[in-house]
Amino acid sequence: MERMDGRAFDQVRPIKITYGIYGNAQGSALFELGNTRVLCSVMLQDGVPQFLRGMGRGWLTAEYTLLPASTLTRTPREAAIMKRNSRSIEISRLIGRSLRSVIDLKKLGERTIYIDCDVLQADGGTRTAAISGSYCALRSAATKWAQEGFLPDDLLTDTLGAISVGWTSEGPLLDINFKEDCKVDADFNFVMTGSGAMVEVQGATEAKPISWEAVEKMHLLAFKGIKEICSKTVQEYEKSPRPKGGIFSLGQRGIQL
Repeated sequence: MERMDGRAFDQVRPIKITYGIYGNAQGSALFELGNTRVLCSVMLQDGVPQFLRGMGRGWLTAEYTLLPASTLTRTPREAAIMKRNSRSIEISRLIGRSLRSVIDLKKLGERTIYIDCDVLQADGGTRTAAISGSYCALRSAATKWAQEGFLPDDLLTDTLGAISVGWTSEGPLLDINFKEDCKVDADFNFVMTGSGAMVEVQGATEAKPISWEAVEKMHLLAFKGIKEICSKTVQEYEKSPRPKGGIFSLGQRGIQL
């Protein structure tokens, strides 16, 4: 199946992860997926939302935004128009749900993890790149907290990744870019752990319905891509100049740093 950028149908775009972008954040990562680039940061603060006060457990929340020059047509800053974009709100909630699935909130105490995702350049898959990049930043922060003895080293329960899969008359396409996204018959986003557990699936057809068999094929292809992302997450962290320590879990396999 010929693709616009020459990739095979089951090939992920080139991945590059740069850790330690922010000096003030406890964890940060620039996640690049082809021409899509998302900058993610993690900060921890005391206190939790009202509905959790007095329960002795923590919370994690996320914010996602497109920076003005991230798209071909300038995207206005939400602060300037004094209104949050509904798409940004929906993706922010998706990122939060996804990351909460792989963290033991009871071990946080009454503290809140804030994750901020700023899209520097958008070429399809910004929400999936934001989830994968947020995990990288969170893993970096969790390792730092464990090294300092501030939080336990088993705060995270699994690795996490996300990827898009498109469906065409010829079959599935892994990790579709913007031009492909405009042409596929269906577009699904998968969020999964490195051990293969499903966290969330979002998808819709653009024209006629597709079969459940097609969805299953997309799921298998998505897991292949997510395993590659989780593996790359570990490899890039090991090469990072940041201090090492603790357990960096790939699926159900512990990897000592």
